Amino acid sequence: MNARGSSPAKASVSLPTFPRRIGIVTSLQAAALKDVLTTLTRRAPQIGIVLYPALVQGEGAAAQIAAAIRSASERKECDATDCLQGGGSLEDLWAFNEEAIARAIRACSIPVISGVGHETDITIADFAADQRAPTPTAAAELAAPERSALIDRLSNLRLVLRRPN
Repeated sequence: MNARGSSPAKASVSLPTFPRRIGIVTSLQAAALKDVLTTLTRRAPQIGIVLYPALVQGEGAAAQIAAAIRSASERKECDATDCLQGGGSLEDLWAFNEEAIARAIRACSIPVISGVGHETDITIADFAADQRAPTPTAAAELAAPERSALIDRLSNLRLVLRRPN
């Protein structure tokens, strides 16, 4: 605790350049989950995915999301975690405005990307996270470098290394 009686702020953590596993905190029934899984499979099939299921709206959602984030932090099996909920009304996204989630994100030992809502939706989780994405799919894109771009870069570096001085 600091002098004001609150927990010290976590310094924002950089996202890993080459993640091996990405955690996803969301509902197993969320439409955004299918989009995110499709995006990750297309962009970076080499990256493992660990799901941390939680209700993302309604009674008890904030507690479940916070618990899932804490679980990801404690288990340390992922290099980054995407916290996701597709767009909706203010009420649909309200759980991501709860203090318990902000505290869990700030205490998380791995980088957290907030992919809550769509474009103009802003939640407290966005401010607490290490990175904010405008959509759940954009959160997946931030977490996973595109495999084909990495392969192209390696090919270019190989050519540079083979050039005579």
